[in-house]
Amino acid sequence: MSLLRVAGRPMLASMFVTAGLNSVRAPEDVAPAAEPVVRPITERVPVLPDRTEQLVRLSGAVQVAAGVLLGIGRMPRLAALAIVGTLVPTTLAGHRFWEADDPAERTQQRIHFLKNLSMLGGLLIAADDTGASPSLVWRGRHAVHDVRRDARLVRRTARVAARPAATAGSLRAKLPH
Repeated sequence: MSLLRVAGRPMLASMFVTAGLNSVRAPEDVAPAAEPVVRPITERVPVLPDRTEQLVRLSGAVQVAAGVLLGIGRMPRLAALAIVGTLVPTTLAGHRFWEADDPAERTQQRIHFLKNLSMLGGLLIAADDTGASPSLVWRGRHAVHDVRRDARLVRRTARVAARPAATAGSLRAKLPH
């Protein structure tokens, strides 16, 4: 594994483990800000908890678990995608710079929004990074290619092996019984 992956993944994951722990421990601190984003989501997805605090805690738990997995390099692509799934609503709920009236507050929220957008980009790159191992799609395509090549080889071998038998059979047919 490259040194960049070994160092970069834990760096990227650290923010999500820390923020996730805060959300798990004290969801009531961010629940009011999350409410405008949580309500439309829970109305469309009935399996999610109804209470905002529960959903904030669930999102935090996903960030902690996926952050740890990403940081240690276990299932990093899936972990990065799981964090992406929590980061989008978190960003939309927590950094609504377009609603801020105070110019200083608007600037701060825009900076945090863009920081989260940057982390989202890093997570998407991590989700696409195969770590120098071929992806399942690539492996599947090449497995199909290998099976087809082997089938052609077996057909060709069977044809070549059948020629002497066919020749012997035709000679035998010509001989008197």
